[in-house]
Amino acid sequence: MDRREFLWLMSAAGVGLSTGVMHGCATDPVSGKTVLVGMSQPQEISIDRQQSPHQFSADYGPVQDAGVGDYLSGVGQQLATVSHRPDMPYSFRAVNANHVNAYAFPGGSIGVTRGILVEMENEAELAGLMGHEVGHVAARHAAEQAGKTLVAQAAVVGGAIYAESQQAGLGNVIGGLGSFGAGALLAHYSRNNERESDKLGMGYMAQTGHNPEGMAGLMDVLRSKNKSRPSAMGLMFSTHPPGEERYRTARRRTTEEYSAYSNAPFNRERFMDETAPIHRLKPTILEQQEGEKEMSRQAFQAAESHFRSAVAMTPSDYTGNVLLGKSLMAQERIKEADRFFERAKGIYPREAQARHLSGITKLYSGKYEVAHEEFDRYEQMLPGNPSTIFLKAVALENMRERRAAAEEYYRYLQQVNQGKAAEYSHQRLQQWGYL
Repeated sequence: MDRREFLWLMSAAGVGLSTGVMHGCATDPVSGKTVLVGMSQPQEISIDRQQSPHQFSADYGPVQDAGVGDYLSGVGQQLATVSHRPDMPYSFRAVNANHVNAYAFPGGSIGVTRGILVEMENEAELAGLMGHEVGHVAARHAAEQAGKTLVAQAAVVGGAIYAESQQAGLGNVIGGLGSFGAGALLAHYSRNNERESDKLGMGYMAQTGHNPEGMAGLMDVLRSKNKSRPSAMGLMFSTHPPGEERYRTARRRTTEEYSAYSNAPFNRERFMDETAPIHRLKPTILEQQEGEKEMSRQAFQAAESHFRSAVAMTPSDYTGNVLLGKSLMAQERIKEADRFFERAKGIYPREAQARHLSGITKLYSGKYEVAHEEFDRYEQMLPGNPSTIFLKAVALENMRERRAAAEEYYRYLQQVNQGKAAEYSHQRLQQWGYL
């Protein structure tokens, strides 16, 4: 396999998972009105269970510190209990992504990035953030948007290959890996959806004993960050109402609607204690944000410099090692890249993205059997990514295991029936006499 063929195959493998919808009417759990929806409640839960694990992996997995995860889950479950849909299977986790973001899948899986955790100062702000996400689930925004033909489709990156052109080098192949990042589902929400979630979240946080002024504090954090470091803001904020508007609205509600809660606690000390493992990483996270900004500009050497600084600060950080490997891979320094992917696998064995990337480096290096093992292990850890099936087939083809390769190409076509990879798979099966 020469370099040009490899780049073409990687580009062809750049696929995600989409979800079909069916239209119908249902009662809005917040307003009580009949609305057009595109997903039933079982569909919302099913889509969530299929796709949210891929998004969490794209965001470098849940943080490894169990105490942080338990703390977020405790705050989140309180909010969920008082929501308009307390029966949904809510789950809450902090994820290792650096961008400033939070997101909710329609079945109740909610992620909060470490990039936003290090910017907040108290539990009331956290409750405002997670209350907003619970609001999206409670108001069935994903189902309603699907019903309006803005089809709810979560971005499933989770190790899939992303490329725009095979001509510009390996940087285009992996530079965007995971960069859709959190909140791609939220990018389909209208600004009215976002306003409603702000309002719902403020009500939920007040009911659970948090000072509603925390919502205004959160909005101040977001508008300030958007001015000082806009490249670190997650995709979800591209559809949100302007930061100034949200801040002013939260301040007004605090004084007009929630004045009775003015003495409710902010719980700053508890928040800082419980999230201390994340806050200690703030210099590392900020350095990685700079590297990711350079990666988005395809300035891979500059990105490498930032990521090396971050890894020097925190050698055991999974995200930093993966990002450094990506920047090296973009420069076609494959052996160096693979060393950091291997290190990342050792740091966080249960997270799948580094294993998929390691499989790509092995494929590029002609180590087809090892590449196949990596892709196979990745699929066991995180099933449902069709690009993995395609890459397994490519590895098997180069191992001259034609029958096994044909089975994988056929399995891929059962999931994806258009695009370059589907054309390639169909062509191979025809050439080999299976079609």
